[in-house]
Amino acid sequence: MVLVDGVDFLCEEEKRLKADRERKAYWKKWGPYVAERQWATVREDYSDNGDAWSHFNHDMARSRVFRWGEDGIAGVSDTHGLENIAFAFWNEKDPFLKERLFGLSNPQGNHGESIKEVHYHLDNTPTHSYMKFLYKYPQNKFPYEELIKENARRGKQDHEYNLIDTDAFKDDRYWDIFIETAKEADEAEELLFRVTAYNRGDQPAKLHIIPHVWFRNTWAWGYDNGKKPSIRQIAPLTAQTKHPKLGDRFLQLSPSPGIGSSGEDVQPKLIFTENDTNNKLLYGGTNNSLYVKDAFHRHIVNGDKNTVNPHGRGTKAAAWYAFNEGEGVAPGECAVVRFRFSKRHEGYLDEEYFDEVLEQRRLEADDFYYRISPLPMADDLRNIQRQALSGMLWTKQFYHFVWDQWAHGDPATPAPPPSRKNIRNTQWRHMHLDDILSMPDSWEYPFFAAWDTAFHCIPLAMVDPDFAKKQLDLLTREWYQHPNGQLPAYEWNFGDVNPPVHAWSVFRTFKIERKMYGREDLDFLERVFQKLLLNFTWWVNRKDSEGKNVFEGGFLGLDNIGLFNRSEPLPTGGVLEQADSTGWMAFYCLCMLNIALELAKHRRIYEDIASKFFEHFILISDALSYRTGMEEKSLWNDEDGFYYDAISWGGPWRQQLPVRSLVGLIPLYATLTLEPELVNKFPSFSRRMNWFIENRKDVAERNLASMDKRGKGNRILLSLVSKDKLVKILQKMLDETEFLSPNGIRSLSKYHQKHPFSMNVNGQNFQVAYVPGDSDSGLFGGNSNWRGPIWMAVNFLLIECLLRQYMFYGESLKVECPTGSGDFMHLGHVAEELQHRLTHLYVRGEDGRRAVNFGNDKLDFDPDWSEYLHFYEFFDGDSGRGLGASHQTGWTGLLAKMIHDTGVNCRLPQTPRTPSVAANHYFDDIWTRSARPSISNGRPKMQNRSSTYRSIGRRSSFGTNGDDDARSISRLSIQDDEESRKERETADHHIEKFVTNQLQRVRTHDSASIHADEMEATLD
Repeated sequence: MVLVDGVDFLCEEEKRLKADRERKAYWKKWGPYVAERQWATVREDYSDNGDAWSHFNHDMARSRVFRWGEDGIAGVSDTHGLENIAFAFWNEKDPFLKERLFGLSNPQGNHGESIKEVHYHLDNTPTHSYMKFLYKYPQNKFPYEELIKENARRGKQDHEYNLIDTDAFKDDRYWDIFIETAKEADEAEELLFRVTAYNRGDQPAKLHIIPHVWFRNTWAWGYDNGKKPSIRQIAPLTAQTKHPKLGDRFLQLSPSPGIGSSGEDVQPKLIFTENDTNNKLLYGGTNNSLYVKDAFHRHIVNGDKNTVNPHGRGTKAAAWYAFNEGEGVAPGECAVVRFRFSKRHEGYLDEEYFDEVLEQRRLEADDFYYRISPLPMADDLRNIQRQALSGMLWTKQFYHFVWDQWAHGDPATPAPPPSRKNIRNTQWRHMHLDDILSMPDSWEYPFFAAWDTAFHCIPLAMVDPDFAKKQLDLLTREWYQHPNGQLPAYEWNFGDVNPPVHAWSVFRTFKIERKMYGREDLDFLERVFQKLLLNFTWWVNRKDSEGKNVFEGGFLGLDNIGLFNRSEPLPTGGVLEQADSTGWMAFYCLCMLNIALELAKHRRIYEDIASKFFEHFILISDALSYRTGMEEKSLWNDEDGFYYDAISWGGPWRQQLPVRSLVGLIPLYATLTLEPELVNKFPSFSRRMNWFIENRKDVAERNLASMDKRGKGNRILLSLVSKDKLVKILQKMLDETEFLSPNGIRSLSKYHQKHPFSMNVNGQNFQVAYVPGDSDSGLFGGNSNWRGPIWMAVNFLLIECLLRQYMFYGESLKVECPTGSGDFMHLGHVAEELQHRLTHLYVRGEDGRRAVNFGNDKLDFDPDWSEYLHFYEFFDGDSGRGLGASHQTGWTGLLAKMIHDTGVNCRLPQTPRTPSVAANHYFDDIWTRSARPSISNGRPKMQNRSSTYRSIGRRSSFGTNGDDDARSISRLSIQDDEESRKERETADHHIEKFVTNQLQRVRTHDSASIHADEMEATLD
């Protein structure tokens, strides 16, 4: 339950979450767990050379069965991916059904793999009680070949060629297909689906909507005695599904309102086949079944009646709705499909009740999201936050992988090529994964990545802390974490090294849950902490080879940021000593110290562990900036005022690589403040800390000047950078000719645009230059770039470190922001300024445009496009244009947390900073602008079943017309009983009190310290 003003009140979605957490009802059993791309994943690669992209491509996916999962459009499945529901469409122009999203493989794209569709994750709740998905489907032939050929023609210097760049949406001749899913109020496994497809063009058009229900193939591999589940038709509009683990369920269809002059309903036709490979088509072999996976394509598109089972049974079924009477659906009108997936066989679908349930779940979703962020903010910000969080929930996917079966093959299939076992992940034989995981991107990255997951959990903790904790816990369980302590990186190479951010995310998730929901899960904190001790030891043993507390680490998630490929041996010889790796380890130390102190409040044994991390941090801090040998150099360059990587050949033989990149900013992350009351509470920790200071004066005096000089609130500061170094680094970081862009901190200084750094090694020239957009090289696949663009996750950590520094220095330290502007701010306001700049990647400017859209008129101004958002992987360092993966709510979803923290005083549109004026405006005027959703009077108005009037569409879209009921936040209709009314009134009173108090803090410029209790261990 969300705590507001110290009081809890459960809205309907929170009641469902509570029931799920207490295992009274399994609300999360069914969710959006079907991948958007299963083809060309490492799991499905059984080649002899590890070329996953060509071994199982998009064309094959129509006819070849997946071994480890399924994919589809707006797919829903159970938590083990056994039974799946998804959607296919056909415009009578395409050569096959649109049953999965199309994109280019890594070799095909000029900037790596890339989806070439337009779809949006519009809404979702943590229990998936309500979900909404939008797919924009062209009415003319989909330009598959054009997209492939044009991207092949383009080079690394060119932009990607996307679907919106073609004529696919010319004259608005496309379908807006809204797919909504809802659950019954008291039945977690009762699923209702509604598809509403609008003809946005100026001509009539035909459309076929084909919902699919099918079982993942678990019978063809030689396990479970080959037992197959089944689907069979039991009535003209009903199919029954049977699975030994899921029981019986019923697909109950409803006729659809007619679209032609006859006025007759559109009657769906149930068709059946088997989810088995078409060996004859793909390999010239013999099929194991008469009816195979691609049957519906051949039946509907080619008119081949012999491809589907005439007896109405199989393991894959579809309901074929053909909206093709006359010329089709008229311009501006819609086709509607409704069906239920149920444990009950009722034989009839009450459409009025059906629509009422969907509407009620939508209203409950509104209420839930309002309670997450009750502070007043602009509608644009609420829309951005809502879609960011919804995208986080849509990218939950079923992930299945068993190394032993994958490497050695299955009993009923030919053994894989022997060479395959040694291609990748040979050291990860213990892995046995069968879970719902948060994916970085629903299409481009349909696999977990350890450091991405850590960032995902921050916004996830806002809406579903139980799921966030589960993600963090899983990666440290024995079937994920390597016996040596390493956390798996990602499926292309589990043994690669991601930055050690897990401890940070664990503590932040713990603190967010305690602050927002009043729950303190110490079991979770202690359990994961114990496993992270193993991981920390792995880092020390494997990445500090000489025991100098200066770390290597490899690419560390930053792909092409360095002069050389940091995951491979240096062409120069020697070892690369990395400022970022060493900074990350210092950061790791402080995060573990934070957790240890929190646990020590309940078990004193953790005081000793806290002491260990305190001392280790000081030694790392000393090694980064100082060296014991007279001729040894640190990674700090005092002349430039910046940290650099260095090549070490042993002894005094070292050479710094003067590249001004994020590598030199990461040491800022290692910052922690300690409250004196907390230190005094732990006498053992306090004594050990004082002993270290007295007996290691040389080290302590260089790194703990703040021990004698206390900061704001008499706090103690542990920081990898001294005040002098901090000011010097910030001078560059806040310089708009270097790191500071209009939309955040760049990953590489713009200084290198005119001053690239290069080195010639054995006749080969290596160079780093500022590249603000897509990568100009193929390094690490070429689909990401750390040589200039803005990345949300690393900016988020920079903001946190500034807030921590502000907690120590307060008003006593002000820096020029931007550098050279003459405007001096304390570090809390600098953090807030960065948050606002990042937010304005998505917020409309004075010209009505969003920076991410890069001046595209359709995306900025067309009412059927302008309120829908893609959450990109990274952003152009100059323009803010969205780049890379387009559904990367994984870590770009952090924007939802920023809006939660600073949305109340975010300047709309972006203007020169005037915090007091902004605060006064919100404080005095905000309640006149409907800060609280209005109570609905009476029952929501419902759609008549025989109508194609666009009111469903208005409920299914975000718009700008304030008079449109669906485009304003409306509140759940409330039962009229006296007890419920009094509870609501009490909750409203406390919300108003909370909002007033928070606005007062903004007005008095205290907003920067509001979230201090989320970051540090403090006295309760």
